[in-house]
Amino acid sequence: MSLRRPAQNSQASRSVPEPTPNFGAGSSGVAAEPHPAGKVKHGTTIQVLRLLASVTWTLLVLVSINATQAIGSPLYVINKDYYNAYMALTKQSFGIFITTITQWFSSTTIRISGDSSVRGQLIRRKDGRLETCFPERLVMIANHQLYSDWLYLWWIAYTSRMHGHVYIILKESLKYVPIIGPGMMFYGFIFMARNWAKDRPRLQHRLHKLAVSRHSGPMSGQKGENSLDPMWLMIYPEGTNLSGNTRKGSARWAEKQGIKDFEHVLLPRSTGLLYCLQELKGTVEYIYDCTVAYEGIPRGGYGQDIFTLRSTYFQGRPPKSVNMYWRRFPVSSIPLPTSSDPSAKESEAFSEWLHARWEEKEALLEGYARNGRFPADEGHDSEGAPGVGMIKGAGFIETEVKLAHWYELLQVFSVLGAVTALAILSIKTYSLATAWAQR
Repeated sequence: MSLRRPAQNSQASRSVPEPTPNFGAGSSGVAAEPHPAGKVKHGTTIQVLRLLASVTWTLLVLVSINATQAIGSPLYVINKDYYNAYMALTKQSFGIFITTITQWFSSTTIRISGDSSVRGQLIRRKDGRLETCFPERLVMIANHQLYSDWLYLWWIAYTSRMHGHVYIILKESLKYVPIIGPGMMFYGFIFMARNWAKDRPRLQHRLHKLAVSRHSGPMSGQKGENSLDPMWLMIYPEGTNLSGNTRKGSARWAEKQGIKDFEHVLLPRSTGLLYCLQELKGTVEYIYDCTVAYEGIPRGGYGQDIFTLRSTYFQGRPPKSVNMYWRRFPVSSIPLPTSSDPSAKESEAFSEWLHARWEEKEALLEGYARNGRFPADEGHDSEGAPGVGMIKGAGFIETEVKLAHWYELLQVFSVLGAVTALAILSIKTYSLATAWAQR
């Protein structure tokens, strides 16, 4: 397949920045009716109470994490290994927060399946929880259906115990949001201004750190001191979530490129993903690909118009199920350029590879629209009857987003609580010593 494009300057084509994910698009407003999750389950009073509870919990956690980060920031000049581990723990706390906010306010069925490439890596525990055995370093790509997609992907990191090592590319404006912005800067997230002249050097700097960073001690991975730090880099090649406006934008882009637009996904842009893979070349073995579908979105409809913040978190009308289909691709099998300054032909080869993956996503989502389920791997890794040591396909795993243990919540407040207790103890000790000296 060849993706036809109008003639253009090759250097200019390599300098066009990708749109960064708009995680908040369509996250508010009135949900379309009739709603696939049925009638509103909570009256106005309960909705207000749920709103107050969720806002209170969110502020409590975010302020606690932000204060914890500030307390530990001097470690940067004292010991980089401890600083890295400390900030990874605060990132874990955010993963725990994401899990609780979903578990408590928008609980729903999560249906997981995959192809044979992830055989043995999707496991349903005896208590019903999902456990994934994904590697410590990977690049994750996914279609972008709804503003909540990234919450579920971070939860997937939690099921692999990698929720302290997630990295996301974000709009630069988010850096200036109080509390949230500084917290994301401590996390080492990558901020993009959508100006390639400004973005390229900062993106290169951040990716270079991810490509060479090695720390020892806690939170540095399971492969020893000489291994690279764990890293899950999350990228949405579509750049934004599916909506009426972005559907039109995708159609215009398809017309400009001389290719057919999709129905269930937006056309992917290859520049950002290609640049990331080039900079991380030799440090990541696999791309993990997730195709996401939400039950109840009608053909031609858009999730953001149905599953708004209000309907999902306050009215008690989340999607009946969130469906994920997982695949992985060896980076060695992907046509990546051999140099940091790829030719137009090399860039085209990668664009065709990515487009082919999105054609497969389109087919998967069309199958989901017709059948209500993705395919599932029911096979095993050798011929004959299953025996000892044989790896079987997971089939369908139905689970829900929830914490493994309730006491994980204590991690969010442990440092702040310890510092507060120490401060109180110090004040009381000083007061007692002063009183004793005055006798």
